[in-house]
Amino acid sequence: MGAQGSKQGGQVKKKKYKGHLIQTLDQHDGGINCMSLSEDGSVLATGSEDKMARLWSTKTEECECIGILQGHEDYITCIIMEDNFVVTGSADKTIRKWDICTCDCVLIFSGHSSPVNRIICTGDFIFSSSYDRTSRCWDFDSAECVRIFSGHKRGVYPMVFIPADEEDVNVDTFDWEGNKDILITGSADFTARSWSFETGKTLKIFKGHTGTITCMGADPAGQILYTGSTDTTVKSWNIAKGENLKTFEGHNAPVLCMSVQNKILYTGSSDWTGKSWVVEFGDCTRTYKGHKHSVSCIKFCDGLFITGSGDGMARVFDSKSGSQQRIMKGHSTSINCVQVLQSLANVFL
Repeated sequence: MGAQGSKQGGQVKKKKYKGHLIQTLDQHDGGINCMSLSEDGSVLATGSEDKMARLWSTKTEECECIGILQGHEDYITCIIMEDNFVVTGSADKTIRKWDICTCDCVLIFSGHSSPVNRIICTGDFIFSSSYDRTSRCWDFDSAECVRIFSGHKRGVYPMVFIPADEEDVNVDTFDWEGNKDILITGSADFTARSWSFETGKTLKIFKGHTGTITCMGADPAGQILYTGSTDTTVKSWNIAKGENLKTFEGHNAPVLCMSVQNKILYTGSSDWTGKSWVVEFGDCTRTYKGHKHSVSCIKFCDGLFITGSGDGMARVFDSKSGSQQRIMKGHSTSINCVQVLQSLANVFL
């Protein structure tokens, strides 16, 4: 299903055959910057340049707007859904928490001095990054800022939170005076930093990139960090030691997005391609070609690799063979985000 994760509107069209546009959701008055699906996949949340977020039903015969979240004073940069709430970050420097049922804003998280860039939620806490060179941790229920992670010299972009789950992390390898939960941030200062959730202090600084860190991911065990950069490379790091393990070279322009899938890392780049890499060796196994502009967003689903691009198209590739399976057309400008529902029965762009 095509939905407006782009800079244009359109008409509602009925589904004719698999892989083609079946509906356009055009009620936003500006480009859509971000999307999120509820845990059961029944509600899609979208955040827009028009300063509003909207909620859409996804399991009805046609998607319908079922709620408008209005209150931000500038465009929405990021959005997540958590239980019965939607959380939005904005260029107005605030984060808002909304009740899905009533569409009321129940909390405003204020403290950043520049636009909010990304948000992640761990259930009890919300983490945010900002151009003000900090990340913050907020109590989900009270909006109290409980930690400020300060140390980067430029804006902070991606974040990864690694909980101290004994099944996933060997705490003995993290000899950090009892600190267990870890936040990792990437910045325009060319570095990533790991932080103690308990103290808010820097644990390790990951140095080696020569450009902004644009995207990050971690292995399922929470032991290896992957960073993508405008310097065209991806690097892997030992989180406990802060040491660079491998450098993944092959892209010819900035790396914009990544997805870690067990032993395979997928990336999208301004060089118009996506790539897959074996994380153990840093070898590129496939290059996914066809776009005429930057690959700005990616998704992996059931053996398929989905790419959204500045050329206004999305492409679906067989992840193993690299062969193109489908082209999804309809947008007139850049695709900014992708969500997949029911194993490619519906794709929102």
